[in-house]
Amino acid sequence: MLNPDDIARICTGHHGDPFAILGPHRHSTGRTSVRAFLPGAAQVLVVATPTQRVLATLALRHPAGFFERVLSSALRSRYQLHVRWQDDSVSVLEDPYRFGPVLGELDVWLLSEGTHLRPFEVLGAQPCTVDDVAGTRFAVWAPNASRVSVVGDFNLWDGRRHPMRLRRECGVWEIFLPGVAAGAHYKYELCDAQGQLLPQRADPYALRAELRPATASRVAALPPLVPPDPARRAANALDAPMSIYEVHLGSWRRHGHDPRAWLDWDALADTLVPYAQDMGFTHLELLPISEHPFDGSWGYQPVGLYAPTARFGPPEGFGRFMQRCRAAGLGVFLDWVPAHFPTDAHGLGRFDGTHLYEYADPREGFHNDWNTLIYNLGRTEVRNFLVGNALYWLERFGVDGLRVDAVASMLYRDYSRKAGEWIPNVHGGRENLEAIAFLKRLNEVIGEQRPQAVTLAEESTAFPAVSRPTYAGGLGFHYKWNMGWMHDTLQYMQRDPIHRQYHHGEMTFAPVYAFSENFVLPLSHDEVVHGKGSLLGKMPGDRWQQFANLRAYYGFMFAHPGKKLLFMGCEFAQQREWNHDQSLDWHLLDDPLHAGVQRLVRDLNQLLRQTPALHQLDFVPAGFEWIDHQDAGRSVLSFLRRGNDPQACVIAVCNFTPTPHPGFRLGVPQPGAYRECLNTDSQHYGGSNVGTPYALAQAEPVPWNGRDWSICIHLPPLATVFLAWTP
Repeated sequence: MLNPDDIARICTGHHGDPFAILGPHRHSTGRTSVRAFLPGAAQVLVVATPTQRVLATLALRHPAGFFERVLSSALRSRYQLHVRWQDDSVSVLEDPYRFGPVLGELDVWLLSEGTHLRPFEVLGAQPCTVDDVAGTRFAVWAPNASRVSVVGDFNLWDGRRHPMRLRRECGVWEIFLPGVAAGAHYKYELCDAQGQLLPQRADPYALRAELRPATASRVAALPPLVPPDPARRAANALDAPMSIYEVHLGSWRRHGHDPRAWLDWDALADTLVPYAQDMGFTHLELLPISEHPFDGSWGYQPVGLYAPTARFGPPEGFGRFMQRCRAAGLGVFLDWVPAHFPTDAHGLGRFDGTHLYEYADPREGFHNDWNTLIYNLGRTEVRNFLVGNALYWLERFGVDGLRVDAVASMLYRDYSRKAGEWIPNVHGGRENLEAIAFLKRLNEVIGEQRPQAVTLAEESTAFPAVSRPTYAGGLGFHYKWNMGWMHDTLQYMQRDPIHRQYHHGEMTFAPVYAFSENFVLPLSHDEVVHGKGSLLGKMPGDRWQQFANLRAYYGFMFAHPGKKLLFMGCEFAQQREWNHDQSLDWHLLDDPLHAGVQRLVRDLNQLLRQTPALHQLDFVPAGFEWIDHQDAGRSVLSFLRRGNDPQACVIAVCNFTPTPHPGFRLGVPQPGAYRECLNTDSQHYGGSNVGTPYALAQAEPVPWNGRDWSICIHLPPLATVFLAWTP
């Protein structure tokens, strides 16, 4: 019989090896002890299955509910526990302590090395069948805990009832709980190394979570693999047209003003997908959809990195949403946050009583700007957690790529820190070598395992070769946001046109470095929050000029080298600053000027997709050539775009003053006709309809702008004009 100390530790929830105590245990004599801890039980029978023969009645050894019996012979069959409770109700239970280990030896070895590419397949909560018994296997990494239990709505949230087995080789605690099905609510209850009880934790690998403000994880089946698709690889390629519609799902549309009146995944599939498709966007980019407790973080402070937020329904709904996107030929990028995580008590901070996921020293592990914790990327298990998460979204939902948030904050140890508030790297420098190694590893794994997918870096510094392959010394990203282009050009557009001539370089500087990276031109959510107003609100002049300025700016953006990104609402000139608690102002489309901007963005997207010269050579100098970048006095810019066919060029002419220029002469590269294929001043968009007569200009042998041939056009005010060469 068991000694009283072991029994007492089981009853108080302080035994670190419950499988050594509970369940069946064979003695050297050949007899078997069966032990169970069942608080509230009045009688416990051991019943053989499937014969239903009663093998023994367990004796109560401790009033807290510890039962034990040494059987008269060896236990040679499976068994169940028939329990009569103190209220005279009866339950038939499978004993979780009669089942063997959850993790296979290969999984244990890979987890211990930190090289398991898909840890989500073995960690977390996985519904399964073991020995013909349905249930859920649980596994969580907590190497420094002295006890870990699964608690949930299936065991009265009592941490004494289901303590787990520790696999010391990898620091993972595991258990199979019979009868626990998909949908069950659960958390982990941990005691630290000193035996002190910690706050209950959500599962880091949970595939589903409760809707905030509740914080429990929910059991969910692993989504099926989405097979690779060559069409998506082509659509994500560097030479493909790419126009990204950035969306915050909670405020794109709502049913009303109720803070929970979000559209669910199916409603979003019915509305957002056809809208983006009709507008001609090639990709959606969703602000982070991983579970997060605080609406005001917009998803950028996630707690459940593997769980699509419950705000829009269960994970299966997101799977259906992705199927609809693929059927519509619409790519999906997810905002992804490996730079930091919040300090919520149910999250990752001091997970097992130690700084498990974060750096221990606050000079490395605490983010002053966001009051968040920083992942310790020097730990193989933490890198594995994040790289596995990237593969999870790409492989299990068919996401096209990840836009990696706050890369600059990861690359530099002194990011947003004063002198003395940061720790240099081993060479005495400011670069975070662990983060650099992690980002390279991330991009290499994605390239090997999911070559159709891409990564996009939000990186705001001049860190070199962000979007160059790792074998060439780069970080391995496919694309990088061009924050400099956004800052310079928006600063220019906010100026009164009379002053723009003195700041011409703000519009001409980007091509100097445009081909050093594979750039995305972002007009993102960051430009329409925190008192910055809307894009329309930034434009100077009266109402007509504000709209004309915005239309001209969009034309310049779509003509400029680089892929395009536009935040929701900007496509119809949202008038007020974005508010994450409200729907966009769709009623503005009743106004012809707002409807005109929407029509323009739709036409710009179609022009981009149908015109190879505007996208095939976005990242090489051969795709761009200035015609005249020195006409500061008139604030006019003109340049060529070329594709793989060097003759089939497109000319963009931008006039950033309200002065029209009839008879404007422009040098062109070759003889032929030049057809006006889009004019942002068109009456269709709310403009004054100034343009080239008959929308066609014939080249003349009149030298201009250093070229042998030139054309004359009517250049409209505050407008961008696209001219396509025609033989």
